[in-house]
Amino acid sequence: MNNTIKGVLFALLATLLWSGNMVIASGIKGHIPPVGLAFWRWAVACIVLAPFALKTTIDTISTVKKHIKYLALTALLGITIFNTLIYFAGKTTSAVNLSLIAISIPLFIVLLSRIVFKEKVSTKQNIGIAIIITGVLVLISKGSFQALLHIQFAIGDVLMLFACFFFACYTILVRQKPDELTPKVFLFSVFVIGTIFLLPIYVVEHIYFKKVTLDSKTILITGYVAVCASLISFYVWNEAIRLIGTSKTALIYYLIPVFSGLLAYLFLNQEISLSQMISMGIIISGLLITNKK
Repeated sequence: MNNTIKGVLFALLATLLWSGNMVIASGIKGHIPPVGLAFWRWAVACIVLAPFALKTTIDTISTVKKHIKYLALTALLGITIFNTLIYFAGKTTSAVNLSLIAISIPLFIVLLSRIVFKEKVSTKQNIGIAIIITGVLVLISKGSFQALLHIQFAIGDVLMLFACFFFACYTILVRQKPDELTPKVFLFSVFVIGTIFLLPIYVVEHIYFKKVTLDSKTILITGYVAVCASLISFYVWNEAIRLIGTSKTALIYYLIPVFSGLLAYLFLNQEISLSQMISMGIIISGLLITNKK
């Protein structure tokens, strides 16, 4: 298995796990406060990763200190801000709007890659991106583009747009990871730093707004988002960026609506319509065209 195939499979796995996170999030709105979910998500991820990464991190603490500014910025954007903004955005806007705005993540990444790394976007890639966006719009609008003209934007839409930009910045920073920081040391460091940044905000929310209710539902949800949608997904996403670059990894993110639809069908008994099937085919075709050598 060559690096390209590995990178694509890693990006697909990350996208699938994040899709599961979105499906779960749609069923727990209001059950867990946004900062509380974000804090415990990353705290549990740190605890799970610690047995595998703590000793190595301590042994290479001088390297960590050397790159502490880089690690702090990466943690702030990708861990502290990104997911927390999504949880806040979901409180004040619809799933349709969130899906529409999520299209901007790969576009931000491709644009930033062009600026930072001087990566050229070929005609074939532009065609593929256009096809992918068309497929996502068909999915969101259920085949009726008139529906897109009547969408009203709220504060949550603005928060989601910022979240998309911050995740794109995180992806660009991962591309610049120093070689002396091994994947598990890098991941453990940004998880811990990002969680530390969240702690004071969580304390304020816990005291003055809403407490986290510790029940079986909360435990199961936190377990999934901490291990699957955080630890595993971020590791394989970072490896995908290393193996196939930021632009190709970013384009696979467009499969989130496809995976989310399939998972919602399997676990939430939501039917898949003809327009959804057509849009899935369009999105996959665009990905194949864009990534074909």
